[in-house]
Parts: sequence; C-alpha cells; structure tokens
Amino acid sequence: MTHPVEINSLSKRFGKKIVLDSVSLTLPARSLVGLVGRNGSGKTTLLRHVVGLYMPTTGECRTFGTPTPELGSSELERIGFAQQGDNFLDWMRARQIIRYVANFYPRWDEALEQNLVDMLDIDLETKIDKASPGNVQKLALVLATCHHPDLLLLDEPLSNLDPIARRDVLSMLLDRFENDQVTMVISSHQVFDIERIVDRIVCLEKGKVVADAGLDELKESFAEWVVTSREGLLPPVYDGSYVLEAEGDRFQARLTVRDPDGYLAAFQSRYSAEVIAHRLGLEAIFPLLVDQATRASAKNPTEAKRVETVA
Repeated sequence: MTHPVEINSLSKRFGKKIVLDSVSLTLPARSLVGLVGRNGSGKTTLLRHVVGLYMPTTGECRTFGTPTPELGSSELERIGFAQQGDNFLDWMRARQIIRYVANFYPRWDEALEQNLVDMLDIDLETKIDKASPGNVQKLALVLATCHHPDLLLLDEPLSNLDPIARRDVLSMLLDRFENDQVTMVISSHQVFDIERIVDRIVCLEKGKVVADAGLDELKESFAEWVVTSREGLLPPVYDGSYVLEAEGDRFQARLTVRDPDGYLAAFQSRYSAEVIAHRLGLEAIFPLLVDQATRASAKNPTEAKRVETVA
C-alpha cells in the first residue's frame, strides 16, 4: 500500500552542517500528526523535502509513491502547504492572491473559500504590505486548504495568531480533517494548542527522530508522582533510570517518571510509599523527549537523579 509520505534514511547537509540525520518516517493516509522539536531541529527542512523544495543529500523521500525530485502537477495539486513566513507580493490584495492561486487547482472550492474567509475574518481588500502577520498567516491557510488536498502540511500555522484566532484555526483544521479525510502534518511550537487535535506525535532533535508515537501512547509513557512516606523512607538519591526528575525530602517528593505502570508497584513496596499519579500533557512531555535524547547520547545516561532537599 502506498502511503502519502514515505521517508527512508533521509539525510540533508548544508555545507558541513547536518540538518537531517538518517530520518525514516511513514505517514499513513488519514492521520493527523504533530511535528514538534526545538528551533533548528529540522522540522521545516523535513516538510520542504516532502514537497520537493529540497533534495536529499542521501536517502529518499516519496510523496504519493513518487520520489520527490520527480513530483509533477498531478501530485502537487493534491498537496496543501502553508510555510512559515510565506512571502506574497506586497502590492497585491488578499482577494487578488486568492483568485490567482485558485486558477492552479481544478478542485478549488469557492464556497469553502468564502466560509473560511468569513470564519477567519480576513479583509480581502487589504494589501499584503498593510496586513498584520496574523492575517497573512490566515490567508496562507485559506490558500493551502480550499482545493481539498489529500496531504496538508502546515509549518507553524499558529505562531502569529492571538488566542481567539488560534481557537478558530484549530476548529477549522479539525473540520477539514474530518470532512476531507486528509493526511495533515502540523509543525508547531504551540504544543498545548495542537495537543487538542493531533493523534500522533513526531519529535525531532538535532535532525533525528527521537519519538514517533500515538499521543495517547506518549501520555501513558510518562507521569508525575506525588510520593508520601510516613516513615520517612524516601531516599536522597533515586538510582532508577525511570526517574527523570525529582524534588522533595525523605517524607514527600514529586517525581517525573517514564513507564509509570511498569514501576509503580515495585516503587511502592521498596519505599513503603503512597503514590498519587498524574498524567502529563504534551507541553510537559516534549522537554522530556528532548532530554532523553540528550541523555542517550551522553556518556552516563543512567546517572542518578539527586533530590533537591526542601528546607
């Protein structure tokens, strides 16, 4: 079965700088993926490979089964792409840009266009050089979605939007996902917002995929424990590799742990402790994924986590 995106051992260099490092990734049809990572982790570079704007240094990227250097109009008209910092001609009005772009897509939906313009409150008569960054960003979303693409790639689509506009855009994207059955990739630093709609997370760190899992699976993989020992048996040092962060004293501590279900019973028995477990949101999980990748490349990845003693 051909998936919308298939990436195999893809690496990209710019001069001596490695931006993507042996990335392998498959995006099945009708998936809603959150692409997360720190600045410079390779997110934008990865998306540009998918649409053929960048060519791999080594490895391969296929979109709709076609190697991306060979993408033609039949594949490109099935893709919607809103880039971070899209550049439009300053002298053109929003209405003119929409009409110009619409001519390239046989499936352009004018009714959907009008609906999105109204929902996102876009002033069609404003020239680009007079529009706010947020309104330019909303215009880019209209251009990326109104031809009912089968693959929708959005690079930081929320970065310039206020909270109300972010809510409206997320609602619009979820509606498009459900109605068009599109494969959607949202690259964003607004992890709290995208958590509301995505069902899968791909995390990049220094050009490598350090996590590729369902959102629910990730949430089950980490937890915060509020730990109480009436006998004061909690240790000053937790030597278990599953303890990622710790603070407290010998009577009570707050721990961040991975694989909580696998270690809970043994932990309670060892320290005669009561544990109240809380699930973590994506905003808290994201730095843990990055930290784990850093620890894995360090010389002593299982170094003990010391407790900060409470005065």
